[in-house]
This record gives sequence, C-alpha cells and structure tokens, in this order.
Amino acid sequence: MSRKYKFHNKTGLYFVSFATVNWIDVFTRQLYFSVLAESIDFCRKEKGMEVYAYCFMPSHVHLIFRSAKEQPMELLRDFKKYTSKKVIDAIGENSQESRKEWLLWFFERAGKKHGNVTTYQFWQHNNNNNKPIELWSTAVIKQKIDYIHNNPVESGFVTDAVDWKYSSARNFEGDKTTLEIDDIGFMS
Repeated sequence: MSRKYKFHNKTGLYFVSFATVNWIDVFTRQLYFSVLAESIDFCRKEKGMEVYAYCFMPSHVHLIFRSAKEQPMELLRDFKKYTSKKVIDAIGENSQESRKEWLLWFFERAGKKHGNVTTYQFWQHNNNNNKPIELWSTAVIKQKIDYIHNNPVESGFVTDAVDWKYSSARNFEGDKTTLEIDDIGFMS
C-alpha cells in the first residue's frame, strides 16, 4: 500500500487527519501546540495553504484545507516533515519534559521499523484511517467541520467546542488569537 496521500483533484478542498505513532499523546504542552500553529501560519503565508477548519488534539490533527498552488500532497508532506522535526527537537531541548527519554526512544524505535526513516518516526504512515477526503458539497463540509470541532468534546476535554484552545471552533466565534483561518464563505 502506498504511503502517499492520494489527492485526485489538485484544486479540491480536503479533510485530513493524521496521528502520532501509536497515538502517543505528545501535544500536552503549549510548546508543542505552538509548533503546529506556527507551521500552519507559515504554510498559509508562504506555501499557499488555505485552512478552513482545524483541531489539534493530544495525539492527532484534523484539517480542512486546500492548496492554492495545486500541490496538496507536497504541502501536507512538507508540513508533516517539518513539524515532526521541530516537535522532536522541542522535546529533546525541553528540560521540563518528564517523558523526554521515553518519547525519543519510542520515536527512534518506530523509525527503525521503516527503511525510509532516517532516525525518528513521529507521524503514522498513511493507512486506511488516514486518507484525504475530498469535500464536494456544503453538507459534507459542514459535517466535517462539526466533527472536527466536536472532537475535544467527544474526548471529554471540554464541554463546549469553543473552550478548546486549539480548534477553529473559536475562529467561528470571532476569536483568532490562536491561529488565523480562511473564510469558508457560508458559515459565520
């Protein structure tokens, strides 16, 4: 099975999810969430990433995005490669990280299982649960946005979606303090 995401429509709007290896809860500190937010911000400004909804969970990320440069596979590949390196570096340099040795050992162990990984594997390789879904109608877009925004509620982290700091549910309420997103056009 190919490890590459399959984006058949290069101009399409896509829902994607990707998780850390073995669903390890890595994003438990502000520092690691910031790497994701800064990377999305950079990709929006420099690489043509249009982000319409997002949610960063402790072990995974959900995005609704489009590539203005019609390179969604390359954009997502670069984002994942950059964030994996930056988060692993942040873990290694964080004197407050009580799980540092274990996390680095685990990522190194996962990397040794795959011939195309040089040292650490941070993100899971694509599998059946990790395919991009092209969003073709307003109803499907709304359904995926609701799914993304309710993920922290369903997981029991918050009782209201807007209370999760790393979700575009806040953007939909006018709060852009964590991350800017693009206007979806039909939701306010």
